[in-house]
Amino acid sequence: LDRTTKLYIGGKQRRPDGAYSLSIKGPDGLVGEVGRGNRKDVRDAVEAATSSTTWASLNAHTRAQILFYIGENLQLRREEFANRICAMTGESTEEALNEVDDCVAEWFRWASWCDKYDGRVHETTLHGLVLALNEPLGVVGLACPDTSSLLSFTRLLGPLMAMGNSVVVIPSQKHPLAATEMYQILETSDLPAGVVNIITGLRDELLPVLAAHDAVDAVWASECDMAEIQKVSCGNMKQTWAAAGSVSDQELLRRACHVKNIWLPHGI
Repeated sequence: LDRTTKLYIGGKQRRPDGAYSLSIKGPDGLVGEVGRGNRKDVRDAVEAATSSTTWASLNAHTRAQILFYIGENLQLRREEFANRICAMTGESTEEALNEVDDCVAEWFRWASWCDKYDGRVHETTLHGLVLALNEPLGVVGLACPDTSSLLSFTRLLGPLMAMGNSVVVIPSQKHPLAATEMYQILETSDLPAGVVNIITGLRDELLPVLAAHDAVDAVWASECDMAEIQKVSCGNMKQTWAAAGSVSDQELLRRACHVKNIWLPHGI
């Protein structure tokens, strides 16, 4: 069944502003179509992410429960997601099922990290202690690579959500249908509206707009996109990082938050 999937903004599926679509083809022909987002859709997604203030204020245990729930709901539909991956990429059923299983494991692992990466206490020479608190960056733009589209989407999105960030995601341009299948998973997993916003379309059109937006606090993308992103984002001094799914959990978590130091003086 050929379908045209919508964008996912503010917890709802929405048609793209320009009413255009892109054909997604696999080895056996047309697999489906996705909406072609534009700069208006990016602005709407950033506004929705900025308005989603409840996620960062939730306690880590509650965020963990929601991420566990996402993993459980994905596991229930593993065959459906595997079939979608097979149609897009031509992978064998076994390879696609393994990728979905790896994604489920990713959600469970990031859920476990939610309440365990919470900062440190440092001793100083001035009769005091310093609380180094890990806090979310805020709104993060994420451009996913084409390889292992569902796994890379999960691997990079998970730590950002675990640390309390709201995210605007540009999924794989070549294989976006695995990410768009996540709409229903997110909608049925008690995730607050606006925490995850997904804009499909052409990366070259969407990523510069996302990087230039003043309300976006950081952008994660591939190494090949860094030169353009850094050029565009230098005016608003946002963080940029060439994200890769092969880096360690600790590095992903470190990049997904910033540290606020609080000095607590005490007597001799």
